[in-house]
Amino acid sequence: MSYPRTTTVPVQLRGDGRHVRHPGRLRRTVLLASFLGPALIVLGALVVYPIIYTVVRSLFDRSGDRFVGWQNYVTMFTNDTTFTAIRNNILWVVIAPLAVTILGLIFAVLVDRIGWKTAFRLIVFMPMAISMLAAGVIFRGMFQENPNLGVVNAAIVGVQSVFSHEASYPGAKPRPDTGITAESGGIIASEATVEAGQSQNFALTGIRRTTLPDRTVDAAQPPAPGHDEITGTVFLDVVSGGGGEPGVIGPGKSGLAGVRVDAVGADGKIHGYATTGAGGTFAITGLDAGESYRIALPAANFSGGPQGVSWLSASFINIVVILSYIWIWAGFAMVMIGSGLSTMDRSLQEAARTDGANEWQIFRRITAPLLAPVLVVVLVTLIINVLKIFDLVYVIPPGASKPAANVIAVEMWTVSFGGGSNQGLGSALAILLLILVLPSMIINVRRFREERSR
Repeated sequence: MSYPRTTTVPVQLRGDGRHVRHPGRLRRTVLLASFLGPALIVLGALVVYPIIYTVVRSLFDRSGDRFVGWQNYVTMFTNDTTFTAIRNNILWVVIAPLAVTILGLIFAVLVDRIGWKTAFRLIVFMPMAISMLAAGVIFRGMFQENPNLGVVNAAIVGVQSVFSHEASYPGAKPRPDTGITAESGGIIASEATVEAGQSQNFALTGIRRTTLPDRTVDAAQPPAPGHDEITGTVFLDVVSGGGGEPGVIGPGKSGLAGVRVDAVGADGKIHGYATTGAGGTFAITGLDAGESYRIALPAANFSGGPQGVSWLSASFINIVVILSYIWIWAGFAMVMIGSGLSTMDRSLQEAARTDGANEWQIFRRITAPLLAPVLVVVLVTLIINVLKIFDLVYVIPPGASKPAANVIAVEMWTVSFGGGSNQGLGSALAILLLILVLPSMIINVRRFREERSR
């Protein structure tokens, strides 16, 4: 029977029989301390100490002199603004990271197939070079409600103008003593009824010449009506520089094109309508001969015309802020996923194509599963990022919409330094934010350890 051979290690002893510490081990300990010591000091000063101080500070009142225990936490969870902030943070966590990851995955997969991939990546990644503050200013300007200031609403109004065939003349009102009157709701109508075979003109004032369409021409006399027609002219009863007879069509008076004119019967129903052409003339046809109608200009003719959407209002502000975040971080997700895509074994995809799989099957069964580790890292990183979102939410919403877009980080700053001056409650909000971020950080750390152990 044989026994395993053992190796003996000589141990150096002092004269009194005690061990002597090996000089190499001491040297390694000093070297390790010299490298890790400064990092541990900085980490303790910038991370550990602030966390401990914030926990302690959250147990005191706003002045920091009186111990209040859990009162700040009770106040935090009974405050409506905190509930709004938590709700918005949940909205951010559910929408923003998933949208950015999906968009980055689409970009990374598609850009791999185009020849100008470098230029495309540069364009998509470029917003990452812009600070969050500058990006917030850009998006606040883009989504201004005034179409003359906001490019988004300018585009919407432009499309509406293309598909709308009616003109709009805001501020219009009837010329007194010309047989027309302004009714409730903004309608301008004839004072008396008009029989088929007659004419009815509308002399209007209150319209700025600068708002008239570019192709506006002088008002024309109405065409002669048939027995089943009512004709007339809608015109601006103002002459530049003064002059002209009130209520009478003459030189220098502009015809208003694109105005809808309705013939309203005694039953209150519209029996016919027309739209004014060049020179402001109209002809409503198909009426019953001998019947009387009131001729009316609907209020829609005198609205402000196509208007933009109030994107920065409380109803849409969260959408705008999240869109700005997606615009900034889509490039980050694309680059991260693209790096994972570049290290993928392409032979698996080629083998699947050889076996007859289409591109969607290859993406769903091969590409996406192989990219799963990268997708998880990107998603968790973005979740941590959106939980701490501050800059965009602070910059983009105007004053009236700030409460609707509130998040925990902004609420913490507002309560502590933005006028609240209650650093006890602000510290409690900071601890809440830390607790919400910790699970995602733990997931990321475990993921990194798993990657290192492979």
